[in-house]
Amino acid sequence: MSKSTVGAGPGETPVAPDEQDLGAAGSQLSTAPVDTLASGPALGIVGWARWFWRQLTSMRVALLLLLLLALGAIPGSLIPQSGTDETKVADFRKAHETLAPVYDRLGLFHVYGSAWFSAIYILLFVSLIGCIVPRTWQFVGQLRSRPPGAPRRLTRLPAYTTWRTDAEPEQVREAALVLLRKRRFRAHLAGDAVAAEKGYVREVGNLAFHLALIVMLIAFAWGQLFKSEGNKLLVEGNGGFSNTLIAYDDFKSGSLFDVGDLNPFSFTLDKFTGTYETSGPNKGTPRTYEAGLTYSVGAYGKDRKTTIQVNHPLEIDDSKVYLTAHGYAPVITVRDGKGDIVFHDAVPLLPLDSNVTSTGVVKVLDGYKNAKGVSEQLGISAFFLPTYTPGSETASTFPALGNPMLNLTPYRGDLGVNSGIPQSVYQLDKTHMKAFKDSKGAQLRSNLKPGETMTLPNGAGSITYDDTKQWANFQVTQEPGSGWALAGALAAIFGLAGSLFIQRRRVWVRAVKGDDGVTVVEMGGLGRSESAKVPEELGDLAGILYDQAPADPGTPDSPDSSEPPAVPAEGAEK
Repeated sequence: MSKSTVGAGPGETPVAPDEQDLGAAGSQLSTAPVDTLASGPALGIVGWARWFWRQLTSMRVALLLLLLLALGAIPGSLIPQSGTDETKVADFRKAHETLAPVYDRLGLFHVYGSAWFSAIYILLFVSLIGCIVPRTWQFVGQLRSRPPGAPRRLTRLPAYTTWRTDAEPEQVREAALVLLRKRRFRAHLAGDAVAAEKGYVREVGNLAFHLALIVMLIAFAWGQLFKSEGNKLLVEGNGGFSNTLIAYDDFKSGSLFDVGDLNPFSFTLDKFTGTYETSGPNKGTPRTYEAGLTYSVGAYGKDRKTTIQVNHPLEIDDSKVYLTAHGYAPVITVRDGKGDIVFHDAVPLLPLDSNVTSTGVVKVLDGYKNAKGVSEQLGISAFFLPTYTPGSETASTFPALGNPMLNLTPYRGDLGVNSGIPQSVYQLDKTHMKAFKDSKGAQLRSNLKPGETMTLPNGAGSITYDDTKQWANFQVTQEPGSGWALAGALAAIFGLAGSLFIQRRRVWVRAVKGDDGVTVVEMGGLGRSESAKVPEELGDLAGILYDQAPADPGTPDSPDSSEPPAVPAEGAEK
């Protein structure tokens, strides 16, 4: 019988004993599943099902699904989403009458709830589960087992060295065992050699990366289903906010959110502080941007003071209160022809530019009567400059209150608030309104400084600009899965770093008596992939072991110097 082949059946390619031996030595250096269907799926439903499962749980398909998930999220960022802003979706439909029906059929107005995005999400989840479970069991089995014994021919390994010594083989093996364990190798005696393995953190990092992705997917889904997000604008000293649904200016939530999930707390805006660069190229850039609050938790919680800054929110349980915007609210007093006050309040105006040039509307809905005693509604267009500079009437020159100027244009009539059609508090519908005229028949408008009054014609009353307050907008978010998502992201980073930068490798040390009675020491190393680290590490180990079992100077083929034998680099000729 020939000894050149092992395990070759009819029609099969013979396998050399050395190749089979080397393959056994390098087995289980990773937890990647062995492809038993490399020649194609077996015939029948079961075979095709196994093939499909292997493809779905492979690394390349998982990466492909991750890429598709990232690409699928792009339309959700570029196209208005129905769950986020219905107004923008409606405007898009009016502007793109041909394209909108196509987007509807593709689900691009609700990307994250569409069937195709959910399919990618679920397939990725299944792929990761199917990838991590068998790898975990295989890795546990590897931890419970010992490194495989040494191949018969260590010379075929990528890193190899040898020398002859007077020390006994048992002494060499014992010294090698102590050395390898000291270097944190899992080592044991296997026949005439010591087998050792190191770098299990690579597989731990690989499994941690996959597990972290699963945690992130679950956390993301949980957060989207149960999240809530709302905005509230508050003026300094004017009332407060209680975390109830009707208290928000606008509110959106996940499909499984319940109003009872809102955390009970309330707060008021005591003072907003904003300071800005006064000179140089960064003139007008905010330096201080913070809101002083008084808040309480629960129905009977004690009042507490705090300060919110940009990116430094107030955290109450799993709710976060962010400071998102700032502006000015002129205090306006409106009197009718008899001098009675029919309106007195701070009116928030919306900023138009970085210097907080602002615009808005004052709406007097009830209580006003004209000179004839007839009830009317007033609408006053307001244009505000925090810092007015002569010659620059259309824009403020600085965001702080340097020289405030308020331009008012009053109208009278029907504001249309009783028509049942919703309208913005910052816009004025002039359809059923008439402008006040001055003595020359021109539309009445006036620039006021704090404390000044505009008198309406024909005894119709007056409008006074009393003072200027500041307002701040707060965004209250509640995402139950955000902490888990962050933990998963950090774990994924560390796991990926471990799987990329840590190499799993094996080292064997064989010590046997030669034909002349002198001990022959052989050392070989094998890594998961080609790397210069394996020969370097083997050379370092060989140098230390060589000091404990130096070469026999009496043998003809021993080196003349006391230096340890060189270790060839991986892939070099031996």
